Amino acid sequence: MAVTIKDVAQAANVSVASVSRVLNGHATVTEETRAHILAIMKQLRYVPHVGARSLSTSLTNTVGVLLPDLYGEYFSEMIRGIDGAARRRGLHLLVASLHGGADEAATALRTMRGRVDGLLVMSPHADAAFLSDNLPEHLPIVLLNSGAGGAAYASVSIDNYSAAYAMVEHLAASGHRSIGFITGPAGNFEAQERLRGYRAALAALLPGAREELHEGDFSEEAGARVGAALARRMGARTGARTDARKEADKRCPHALFAANDMMAIGAQLALQAAGVDGPGEIALAGFDDIPVARYVTPALTTVRVPIAGMGEQALDRLAGLVAGEAGGGAQTLEAQLVVRASSGHTGRAASHRIPIKGD
Repeated sequence: MAVTIKDVAQAANVSVASVSRVLNGHATVTEETRAHILAIMKQLRYVPHVGARSLSTSLTNTVGVLLPDLYGEYFSEMIRGIDGAARRRGLHLLVASLHGGADEAATALRTMRGRVDGLLVMSPHADAAFLSDNLPEHLPIVLLNSGAGGAAYASVSIDNYSAAYAMVEHLAASGHRSIGFITGPAGNFEAQERLRGYRAALAALLPGAREELHEGDFSEEAGARVGAALARRMGARTGARTDARKEADKRCPHALFAANDMMAIGAQLALQAAGVDGPGEIALAGFDDIPVARYVTPALTTVRVPIAGMGEQALDRLAGLVAGEAGGGAQTLEAQLVVRASSGHTGRAASHRIPIKGD
């Protein structure tokens, strides 16, 4: 038969209430008593009955995590940060991805109802009205990189606008007068803010410069398509420096800034496969500083986002809300400009903090 909480109490020579306080993390238990009870639990191989604990505390000790995708280094890092913070608090995760439109996101949200104590949500559909329509009024929620935070919901994000502006500023200071941009998915808040920062910096720092936008979706494949198209425009496969190629070069950007690292790396690989010298013929830059960004050749200049740290802080804020603590409003984390060889930088990699300004 399964070991019960009464069996643990009897073996430890303490009350059932003392065992319950240890299970629920109460601070009123001395460390000596806590250690003794935990040792008895281990000895008896006691496994807490989650259903029974939920009935007594009205909590499931589970938080829901809704992300646009679970594939790729960005989301792997995000989940790593969330999971680490959850494990430290003895919480479980219920994770779902949102590949479809608003209807699928609504279904995923409703599926979480009654099964979690709170939600971490990163979704382009997560505005205040959408959340209100699909979730209980008092369910604690923390939004990740969303424009729907503020007074209604707690949120954790970075200043995407200022970070994109700083990247264009770096490329312009490096002598690049024509800077193209690979956009992110339509309707994505982060992508929109990065595009806004690119446009504002281009207008302010390179008056008269032409915007050159390439459609992307945050995938490596989208970046590869853009890189291959640019290589064809440059006539890279022809080998010799013909007059036609020189003329084509004038029409091509001197630098290409992608709204995330995966697209930048896709473009880099496609350009290299076509024989384009980077950064000699075209400089490259990305956004996020996923782990692989430093290992491609040349190493990628990018914006360092504290991806795991963002997930960790979001989970900590959510746990506070579940516990009844005040914690609404928007929290903006600092990003860093990381300069490496892909943008033409010849020295050692360097990083610079990006002041949070928003506009």
